[in-house]
Amino acid sequence: MPPAEKDDVLEWDEVWSFVKRRSAKRWLWIALCRRTRQVVAYVIGNRSQDSCRTRWAAIAESYQHAHSDSDFWAAYPTVFPKETHRSVGKDSGQTNHVERWHNTLRQCLSRYP
Repeated sequence: MPPAEKDDVLEWDEVWSFVKRRSAKRWLWIALCRRTRQVVAYVIGNRSQDSCRTRWAAIAESYQHAHSDSDFWAAYPTVFPKETHRSVGKDSGQTNHVERWHNTLRQCLSRYP
């Protein structure tokens, strides 16, 4: 993975699926670099603050200093630094790349609900 550059922005999002039955939900959390379109970190878990912390810890240190955009999920502002993070609505277009990544995943994997 190329090192982070000064103006890099990470887009954060999560998507759910299930294992065997709908009540066994698993969440795929990813961080996508807007410049390179690479997934810089991911975690599969529940939708808790702990899963969010685990994903933050999985990011390379150079990317931890990048600006980040996410939706308004409550775990994000409690884990990410206030100086570099902002919560944005889906209509703002600031998380388009990560949302498209999730849509492509669902289209390519027909069994992924």
